[in-house]
Amino acid sequence: MTSFAHVDYPTQHPGVIRAENAFAALKNIAAGFDGARGAASLMLAAAVAALLVVANQVIDTWGDGHLLAAWMVLWVVAFAAIALLATPARRASMALRTAYKAWMESRRQAAEDQRTWNAALQDARMMADLSRAMSAAATQDIRKDY
Repeated sequence: MTSFAHVDYPTQHPGVIRAENAFAALKNIAAGFDGARGAASLMLAAAVAALLVVANQVIDTWGDGHLLAAWMVLWVVAFAAIALLATPARRASMALRTAYKAWMESRRQAAEDQRTWNAALQDARMMADLSRAMSAAATQDIRKDY
């Protein structure tokens, strides 16, 4: 008498599945992160801290009898700075982020152009293609001028 044993083994390890799910969750969290908001908050905190240091220096010159009023003025300065500087700090951080991305893209493009040029120096066909492309672009520029 013959009997067959059919055992179903999983094709993937459960630990690997959990690790892939954790990695996907971290990727989704990172995709939803807004770096501009964090940078704006950091810039705002720095500006408010600087204003509070200046306000504290001004308040230190007052006498001891006005300590409560001095603390009230210090907190008014802090909250006014937060209220007034939140939008400019966010705009500045967005502008810095955009400028950084543009700079990185220009650096990447320059490195790619340099690699292409170095390859063209070694390959006559590539140099001919580049020469034709550059002369065609120059011809188009001349035609546009007239």
